[in-house]
Amino acid sequence: MTVLLAFQHYIVMLGTTVMIATKLVPGMGGNPGDKARVIQVLLFTSGLNTLFQTWIGTRLPTVMGPSFAYVLSVLSIINDISEERFHSEHERFLHTMRTIQGSLIVSSFLNILIGYSKAWGNFTRFFSPVVIVPVVCVVGLGLFGRGFPQVGDCMQIGLTMLILLVVCQYLKRLHPVLHSVLERFSLLFCIGVVWAFASILTVAGAYKNSSPETATSCRTDRSSLMSSAPWIKIPYPFEWGTPIFKASHVFGMLGAAIVSSAESTGTFYAAARLAGATSPPAHVITRSIGLQGLGQLLDGIFGAAVGTAATVENVGLLGLTHIGSRRVVQISTAFMIFFSIFGKFGAFFASIPLPIFAAIYCILFGIVAAVGVSFIQFANSNSMRNIYILGLSLFLGISIPQYFTMGTDQFGHGPVKSGSGWFDDILNTLFSSPPAVAMMVGTLLDNTLDAKHSRNERGMPWWVPFQMRKGDSRNEEFYSYPLVLNQIVPSRFL
Repeated sequence: MTVLLAFQHYIVMLGTTVMIATKLVPGMGGNPGDKARVIQVLLFTSGLNTLFQTWIGTRLPTVMGPSFAYVLSVLSIINDISEERFHSEHERFLHTMRTIQGSLIVSSFLNILIGYSKAWGNFTRFFSPVVIVPVVCVVGLGLFGRGFPQVGDCMQIGLTMLILLVVCQYLKRLHPVLHSVLERFSLLFCIGVVWAFASILTVAGAYKNSSPETATSCRTDRSSLMSSAPWIKIPYPFEWGTPIFKASHVFGMLGAAIVSSAESTGTFYAAARLAGATSPPAHVITRSIGLQGLGQLLDGIFGAAVGTAATVENVGLLGLTHIGSRRVVQISTAFMIFFSIFGKFGAFFASIPLPIFAAIYCILFGIVAAVGVSFIQFANSNSMRNIYILGLSLFLGISIPQYFTMGTDQFGHGPVKSGSGWFDDILNTLFSSPPAVAMMVGTLLDNTLDAKHSRNERGMPWWVPFQMRKGDSRNEEFYSYPLVLNQIVPSRFL
């Protein structure tokens, strides 16, 4: 059961990995073979970073995977390099990857600094349940673009997957055995059924006369990953070549590093809630962000296309399966590393049509957003002050990033155009992140708007003990002893 649950975590994080590689590699000049190698590197570094984070980081059952927070910065690098001349597209791809490597390596020291200097942990001490509600909510809701809009790319299989996942919630009520199976493995069951359905439609010629975009989204034989992936390829440091360091690109990547810290922080709070742990204390958050910086350094050394952050979809899977075991997540890293080395086997699962993953995300992102709402029980939900802060943080946390996303062109140029490329990249990346915007707005308002006289309404008497190392005995129980989380959490969920 543990192995199957671990494989389920691998499948869920695989969708984001393939989406990011599909979006970035063609723009770099890479071919399907390059795309397959990038996916392998992303899986390999995600496996290592997840293992380190569950061992010595937050020690929560969170998967560290490639983050969309870095996409705008990478698109900016791709656009700058597109103006240069190369002998071949492959040479341009290698040059772009080396530039991304250099930017990831240097910018990683920002997360290392704010983490291990305890600056990020001191910042989280200003949080309260009123701040955590919008931050965790938009961690899920802010990813709506990766949900139903991508399901709509192929309604035949995307909508079928979504409906089947919902129907499984009704079917598990019919019999105790069915309940046990579908509660834990409904996602694997639905993927198998819908993937087989998509294969039948492909072979039957259902998309023979469809547009190229529809065929790419719906057909199971258009990814070219199986034919281009190597049988065995072990990722190794600097396999793309010597990193290239350019100041403008490094500064642009700094914004992505800050955004990934904000998004991971919200994800950690959601993971702790779903795993039955206490809210992560400040010293745990600061340790995890520092380790995330080391993980980004590892991404740069091995040549991943983007940095890593805590994946929202895998946290949603904790709620869907009702199992918050850290051991399950640690075993899932074995799948990541195995399939990153044996490319043909990994490419087989990576060829799952993306609308299937998008349907899964509709469920999992929704669970994370709902977990954010649950934090309001620790504050006064009838307080007009709290309602004002929650409403403004939630609305601006979605509205401002939507403005920046709509104003960003295909080359990664956003609404901010001050004439300084690196400064523009930092601001465009920062304000394109819903969790980062919600965190800034919520923290500012909650700590300045009648904060002194609203301490009880903000939920601070409940919150403060969990932010101190010795403030609550359960902090030491969950975050100081590596094996305790494995032993306690599954029994609570089961």
